[in-house]
Amino acid sequence: MQPKVRVVLAALLFLLAGGDDAICEVNARLNQVGFPAHGAKRAVIAAPQTAPIHWTLVDGSGDVRAAGRTNVFGHDPASGEHLHRVDFSDFESDGDGYRLIARCAESYPFSIGDEPYGRLKYHALAYFYHNRSGVPIEPRFAGGEAWARPAGHARETATCRSGIDRHGNRWPGCRYTLDLTGGWYDAGDHGKYVVNGGIAVWTLMNFYERQRALDKVPSFADGTARLPEAGNGVNDLLDEARFELEFLLRMQAPAGATARVPVGIKRNRADLPFTDIDASGMAHHKIADEYGTPLPVPPHLDKERRVLYPVSTAATLNLAATAAQCARIWRELDPDFAERCLAAASRAYDAARRNPNVYFIAEFSGSGMYEDSDLTDEFFWAAAELFVTTGDPEYYAALRGSGHFQAGMRHAPAWPRVAALGTISLALVPNALTPEAVRTLRRRLVAAAARYSAERDESGYGIPFASREYRWGSNGRLLNRAIVLALAYDFTGHDEYRSAVIDVMDYLLGRNPLGRSFISGYGERPFRNPHHRFWAHSLDASLPPPPPGVLSGG
Repeated sequence: MQPKVRVVLAALLFLLAGGDDAICEVNARLNQVGFPAHGAKRAVIAAPQTAPIHWTLVDGSGDVRAAGRTNVFGHDPASGEHLHRVDFSDFESDGDGYRLIARCAESYPFSIGDEPYGRLKYHALAYFYHNRSGVPIEPRFAGGEAWARPAGHARETATCRSGIDRHGNRWPGCRYTLDLTGGWYDAGDHGKYVVNGGIAVWTLMNFYERQRALDKVPSFADGTARLPEAGNGVNDLLDEARFELEFLLRMQAPAGATARVPVGIKRNRADLPFTDIDASGMAHHKIADEYGTPLPVPPHLDKERRVLYPVSTAATLNLAATAAQCARIWRELDPDFAERCLAAASRAYDAARRNPNVYFIAEFSGSGMYEDSDLTDEFFWAAAELFVTTGDPEYYAALRGSGHFQAGMRHAPAWPRVAALGTISLALVPNALTPEAVRTLRRRLVAAAARYSAERDESGYGIPFASREYRWGSNGRLLNRAIVLALAYDFTGHDEYRSAVIDVMDYLLGRNPLGRSFISGYGERPFRNPHHRFWAHSLDASLPPPPPGVLSGG
C-alpha cells in the first residue's frame, strides 16, 4: 500500500469513527521543516469544536506511530480563530516524512532528528553577503547565477544632503566628502543605516562571543560558509561582521569636522533652530538615495544621487558600542584592526557625551527615518561595551549612573531599544564587574525570559509574544526575544526556555495563522515575495525570488 493511501485511509477511519464533526482544514499548522528529537513538538489546528479532537501521527510509510487528543485553547484574540493544540513532544524517533492528522486536517510532511533545520544557519548568514554593497555578488558564493549581480554603488563617495526638507527647513550640508564604499543594504532599499547595521552586526558578534563564553566551539569555522574571505584563517561569521564594521568606521566624521544641526529637538517642525557643533568623532545616521527608487531596481542599476545624512547621537553611540565589541574580538585575530576599532569607539563615545542630544529629524523623501527620542539606552549600551572591553573606571561610572543598570530589563532588544544589548554583554562576556553584579544581571535576563515564556499561555499559537499587534518587523521582535530566552537556558539549564525558543522556530517555519513558512526556501509553503528591490521576481520575471534563508519581516 502506498504511503499516501495509508494516510488517506487513516483520515477516513477517523471520519467514520464519529463523535466530532469533520474539521476539513487544509492542514494542521506546524513546523514544516522539522523538530529536534529531544525537544518540544507542537501543532495548532483551527476548528470550531469545543471538545478535544482525536489526532494521530503517521510516519513516511503511513504507519501510525502516536495518537492522542487535542487540548482546546479556545478563542485566540490575535488571530480571531478558535484553536486546538497538539503536543507530541514525547515522541522522539528520528525520521522523515512524518505527518500529523486530526480527522480530515493533515499537516505537511516534516522530519524529526538531531539537526532538524539542516543548513538554515548558513543560509541565514548568507543573507548579509547577498546584500553587500560595493562588491559584485558572485554565483559561486550566492548559490547560483540567479542571485549574481554586479557591484552596487562601487567606490561610493558622498557629502551631506542639503536643501529644503518636507517641513520647509533648509539644511546646510557639510564641507567634506567621505568614502562610504561597502556595508550592507537595508532590508529592502538601497540605504545603509548605522542604527540598523549596529544591532545587526552586534548580534552576529554576540553569537560568536556567546559560544566562546560557554566554552563551545564557535559555529561558522573558516571555510564552512560561502564567502570570498573563506580560507583566511578567520571565523566566517566574523568575516561577514567585519565587512559591515569597516563601513561603520567610515561613517565617522573626521577630526575638525563641524556641523549645523538642531540640538535638543526631538520632533520635526517647520522652524528648526540650527546650531554649530564640533562634529568630529560623530557618526552620520545613514547614506541613501536622494529620492527613493521604485520596486524593482537592482542596486547596480540605481541611478539616484547618493547623499550622506547628518550626524546623530544615536548613530554615534551605535558606532561606539559595536566598535568597542570589535576591539575585544579582534584583539588577537588582528591587533591593528582592533586598535582602529577601539580608537573609533573612544572618539565616538567622547563625541556623544559632548553632543548628547543631536536627534535625527532630517526628514527628506527617499529612505527610512529610524528616529529615536530616548537615547539613555544607547548611552548605557555604549558604556557597557567599552567597559567590557577596557575595564576603564570612566565607563563603569557611566554604567553605575544609568537607570538601565539599576533596573530590570524592561524591553527586548530592538534597534531603538538597545539597553538589553549592554546587559547581555555585561552578563555574558568576562569583564571587571564583581561576580555578584554579574549574577544580578543574569537574574534580570532570566526574569525577562520568564515573562516572555509565560506569554505562551496567552497566545493561541503558543509563542512567547501575546500582543495582538503584529507590526512591521514583528518576526524580528520575536527572534530578539528568542535571544533572551536562549541565554536564560544557557544560564539556568531550565528546559522551559529552550522549549520557548523552539516555539519561535516553529512559528517562523509554519505554525502560524497563515500556515506559511516565513523563511524562504524552507517548508512546503515558504514566502516568496519580500519587499526587496532585487529579489522581485513577481514584479520582473528576469529578477530572482529570494534565496534560501531570508526571513520575512512579519
